[in-house]
Amino acid sequence: MPPLDVCRHRLASQHLVKQTLETASEVVRLFGAVQAQDYSGAKWGIGQRTIGANDATIEKQFSDGAILRTHVLRPTWHFVVPADIRWMLALTAPRVKAAMAHYDRKLELDGPVLRRSQKVLTKALTGGKELTRTELAQALTKSGVRADGTQRLAHLVMHAELDGLICSGARRGKQFTYALVDERVPATKELERDAALHELAIRYFATRGPATEDDFSWWSGLKKTDAKSAAHSAESSLDSEIIGRRRYWYQHGTAVPKPRSPLARLLPNYDEYFIGLKDRTSIQMKVGDIKQSVALLGAHIAIADGQIVGGWTRSFEGKSVIVRLGPLTPLASAEQRAIASEVTKLGKFLGLEGRLEVKSGLR
Repeated sequence: MPPLDVCRHRLASQHLVKQTLETASEVVRLFGAVQAQDYSGAKWGIGQRTIGANDATIEKQFSDGAILRTHVLRPTWHFVVPADIRWMLALTAPRVKAAMAHYDRKLELDGPVLRRSQKVLTKALTGGKELTRTELAQALTKSGVRADGTQRLAHLVMHAELDGLICSGARRGKQFTYALVDERVPATKELERDAALHELAIRYFATRGPATEDDFSWWSGLKKTDAKSAAHSAESSLDSEIIGRRRYWYQHGTAVPKPRSPLARLLPNYDEYFIGLKDRTSIQMKVGDIKQSVALLGAHIAIADGQIVGGWTRSFEGKSVIVRLGPLTPLASAEQRAIASEVTKLGKFLGLEGRLEVKSGLR
């Protein structure tokens, strides 16, 4: 399977060629977790994988708790569905806590402090309350738990997320809030560790494949030995192929239609198409310089036929969203038209007019 075929397969697996899903929760459920520290960008990434969801309908699902936002996996913020939050945290949180231990010591966060902080958070949020991070800090300080400094507060809150105590509530204006998991999430069946590993592997390779065990380990934060055993436990549902001396796994029987060329997408930063893979060389064939492409991960990414072709930013002016495209490689006129069409889609997603401006390349 040559690199371009790998990209075409991934585009299909990621529902970026043909959309059949209708809601954000269907996308998140299928993907297992969707990286979401850039909240608005993550919503647009989900929207591109649905038939017609827009910013408002995805926001409503978030407000209603059909999708949740919490620290899980490596960790960073991810969207997950309620049915998955508990078993996914139970599987991945121990590795995250181990990685945080050094910083916890520097911040003077030990077991007694964390237990006391979580008692305070439970009391503050009980009864369906949804509080902002500032309000949580006030509750902690009032109860004698130091919440000074951005990092100390962030770690206190993250520990509460990793322990499955709190997760996202509905937004209050543009502010995020937190709620108790046990009040926001219905009771769910626990998964034994092996079953959880199996389930996460199925979700991952079905939507990011063809991918390697190293890719899965990177995305999930799991040890390589766990990633390998999880992949092999799911092999009855997966196909595999040796490409360049490495084994790549993907969903059994995946139909990979050849998209009408060029297929362009304006992907948000941290989109699962590339952030879900440790090795991204197959999508960098047009730009050549890997370091340049990796540097773009802080910005949004434009792709054509699965290849990075530039970066883009967005701004708002009146009732318009303006997309400024910085090409990294010369664009054919058909590619420019395809990208312009995606700008129109972004405008429709946001309920605005989409306008494209092409600026000098980002090289």
